Amino acid sequence: MRPPFALVMLALSLIGIGCGDPAQLTRAAIAAINAADLVLIPRKGTAKSDLADLRRTICADVLTSARTRIAEFDLPVRDASEVDYRKGVDDWHDAVAATWSQTIADHLEGDGKVALLIWGDPSLYDSSLRIARRLDPLPDIEVVPGITSIQALCAAHALPLNDIGEPFLVTTGRRLREGGWPQGVDTVVVMLDGGTAFQSLDPAGLHIWWGAYLGMQDQIILSGALADAGPRIVAMRQEARERHGWIMDSYVLKRLT
Repeated sequence: MRPPFALVMLALSLIGIGCGDPAQLTRAAIAAINAADLVLIPRKGTAKSDLADLRRTICADVLTSARTRIAEFDLPVRDASEVDYRKGVDDWHDAVAATWSQTIADHLEGDGKVALLIWGDPSLYDSSLRIARRLDPLPDIEVVPGITSIQALCAAHALPLNDIGEPFLVTTGRRLREGGWPQGVDTVVVMLDGGTAFQSLDPAGLHIWWGAYLGMQDQIILSGALADAGPRIVAMRQEARERHGWIMDSYVLKRLT
């Protein structure tokens, strides 16, 4: 499904900005921001205002181009009540693409270069590339990679993600909860866990490395045997969410043999 109106645009830059620390911004990202005619900043409601604030801070710190304008927009909310998960996500992506198109049309006259500052990296557990390909006409898409929460999590714990000669799997909390421990791997990275899916696992032999607000001033991390650390993480997560109004966290699970 396409947005209900045509979009006039030459190029779209999806710029990875890291996980919260402006120092994680690469030189390529700074150059791409300054090359844009228009930078879009999504607002995700008051509960996640920190995310918009970070994008504003980055623009204030690195923008040197006088011609670059900034436009903010309210990000549509996904209908979590939709029984068909994939259809709900698909409908949400349509709504976001239409919002991008309308915001660009409101602020950019004629062709130009538009930039979106993407939390983490645009290519890993982010929907920006799928949404961008719904725009009509399809723009030239440039991806500027950024530091991911996986990198930030492993760095915070001084943890090598892979064991020598062994694979690892990156999955979601929903898949872990529904399918249990994936076969064929001893290391699992869990992203986009709206709850604490690790509670659905038998903790025997499992170790967890967890982190929230990675790269930000409020970063918190905890690690240990899942049987001991799991309940502490649940309590810390609940307290942090109540204090901030939102939480973004990820974790690594390893089955120790």
